[in-house]
Amino acid sequence: MGYELVRIAVLGRERPTVQIMADRADGQQITVEDCEAISHAVGAVIDVDDPIPGQWQLEVSSAGIDRPLTRRKDWVRYAGHQAKAETAIPIDGRKRFGGIVLGATDTHARMKLDDGVEVELPLHDIRKAKLVLTDALIAATATPTKTN
Repeated sequence: MGYELVRIAVLGRERPTVQIMADRADGQQITVEDCEAISHAVGAVIDVDDPIPGQWQLEVSSAGIDRPLTRRKDWVRYAGHQAKAETAIPIDGRKRFGGIVLGATDTHARMKLDDGVEVELPLHDIRKAKLVLTDALIAATATPTKTN
């Protein structure tokens, strides 16, 4: 459909909410119309395949500016920006990390921590990671305005 999956989460028990975050494959900003198209397509598949018993709710959105870092390419794309990450297992005695994204290898996300130490976090051990909303991030992700 021309979209890339950023994250899927199923939240709640009584009436679960399926949250889908997506990006446009062409790199453009995702629109409300894009979210609507994804919602209709995914909703139809979930209705037919019925993987979620009972009633459920579907939410489709862009990843936003302070987006989660879920893929290797996210760590590469947002190198130079601030992020927070949490690992499933401790690395050097800690699970929470904050600092500047330095990129990624095939297997590790790299960060320069607030104390200046550089760390490599195994991608498969990252529980959650997201960009920190800063003026620099807003400026980097702002769409240029057309001038006449």
